[in-house]
Amino acid sequence: MASVMAAAAASASGALAWWRGAVIYQIYPRSFSDTNGDGIGDLAGIVERLDYIADLGVDGIWISPFFTSPMRDFGYDVADYCGIDPSFGTFADFDRIIEKAHALGLKVIIDQVYSHTSDEHAWFQESRADRTNRKADWYVWADPKPDGSPPSNWQSVFGGSAWQWDGPRKQYYLHNFLTSQPDLNVHNVAVQDALLDVARFWLARGVDGFRLDALNFAMHDPELRDNPPSGLPLELVTRPFDMQERRHNQSHPDIVAFLERIRATIDEFPGRFTVAEVGGPEPLAEMKAFTQGGKRLDSAYNFDFLYAPQLTASGVRASLAQWSGEEGEGWPSWAFSNHDAPRAVSRWTRDGDQPRAARLNLLLLLSLRGNPIIYQGEELGLPQGEVAFEDLLDPEAIANWPHTLGRDGARTPMPWQANAPQAGFSSANRTWLKRDPAHAAFAVDQQAGNPQSVLQYTRQLLALRGQLPALVAGDITLLDTPEDVLAFVRHDAGSAVLCVFNLGDAPCEWTPPAGFAGAQLLASESAVGTAGDPPMVLAPGTGYWAANGAETA
Repeated sequence: MASVMAAAAASASGALAWWRGAVIYQIYPRSFSDTNGDGIGDLAGIVERLDYIADLGVDGIWISPFFTSPMRDFGYDVADYCGIDPSFGTFADFDRIIEKAHALGLKVIIDQVYSHTSDEHAWFQESRADRTNRKADWYVWADPKPDGSPPSNWQSVFGGSAWQWDGPRKQYYLHNFLTSQPDLNVHNVAVQDALLDVARFWLARGVDGFRLDALNFAMHDPELRDNPPSGLPLELVTRPFDMQERRHNQSHPDIVAFLERIRATIDEFPGRFTVAEVGGPEPLAEMKAFTQGGKRLDSAYNFDFLYAPQLTASGVRASLAQWSGEEGEGWPSWAFSNHDAPRAVSRWTRDGDQPRAARLNLLLLLSLRGNPIIYQGEELGLPQGEVAFEDLLDPEAIANWPHTLGRDGARTPMPWQANAPQAGFSSANRTWLKRDPAHAAFAVDQQAGNPQSVLQYTRQLLALRGQLPALVAGDITLLDTPEDVLAFVRHDAGSAVLCVFNLGDAPCEWTPPAGFAGAQLLASESAVGTAGDPPMVLAPGTGYWAANGAETA
């Protein structure tokens, strides 16, 4: 226990920030828990379920958008950054979340969407009125080409041109996402000032940090140069957006200066945390730039795993190797599932044994150096929900059907009680997104008393990880292994934990490194706290943690 106490003391002294290695539980509020019977999850539902989240053993929650919105992109189209949409509740409900979460020892992180707003936002309504008003250049406006076509060839994430003609202005406006999501001109210092005021509003309300959505879309090339083709073979294309290298519609180098302004603002409120979502085919350079030097953001995560069709040792090695822990480097975060991607257990189960795959995924996620982000239902082994075409609501899935699984299947309502109406999510006859009846078998009440369940495994694994400082915030050393085996040592000054995974389809011989022969087995994909030596032949789809016999809890 000495190393645990040392880590606690370091944290208390400020040497180790609370967020370094913290496990964050993502809540998609529309689908989490509905208390008023309208079929939509709400903030009061989060309040009611906070005890459940705290019992998991996580360190904080991230709540996806609950701001005032027309909900064309279900909250990521913000109409008032400092308002709460009535479908989610009131400020009194939000204040109860802050109060109860903090009483339970949970931090509260919320989304901030700085790259775009809803077209119903008051800023956009003023901006589009004419070319001379106070907010005329708060959004990205441009004249048409002489032939009337858009200013550049940029494509929208959701399909079609990223430019939309606007009659009142007689100009095009940029929208990297839906036409109803106009892009802010974040090059404009007045826009930055307004966004920083939004940050201060929520920080003063008690939030402990922000997850910054689509951050590399926040600034464009002012010269509006065309993007070059990506060269992606047509058979791999699901949307025109993928057919371009996005050199000019996003990722402008001036973003980092804005991030330094964000950091300076957040530092007005000590002890807060920031994590950026960074998408794109080659996001590493931006992730490093966004988090470099301690004057920008604390952490970043990308889509390395969120859309990966398979979990491979080479893929994990490549991701881990990008974060060496060198001086000035930021801190990585990791997510296998979220509200935008098909659930990992459905993508990565090879032999049909989904519970075992879910446990393996959690064992791996919780061993990585960085912040693990667990998406609601992941602790249940919840698979991707089946949503028929006629029931789809996600505009991306509808536009690209049937070439993408879309996002609705990851957003179906959380199952709480197997035999209750709507599996305990809501008393409504119909929920905002139809639930998958098969999910009732994964309900919390079915797993809570079952020692073999994925839920109980998650609780035990999180408790164990919290007792192992090397896994929370220690360094990482990758080991030489056979192709399908992933092995690394997490270590700090007082202890070391060996983490080994066979991510292939066949058994593989494995010899632990010197110092771990006969080591104590701490956890495997089938159990936590199992005694005995680590196996020398690894079955496919298995893994374990082992202690080197130094200091373990």
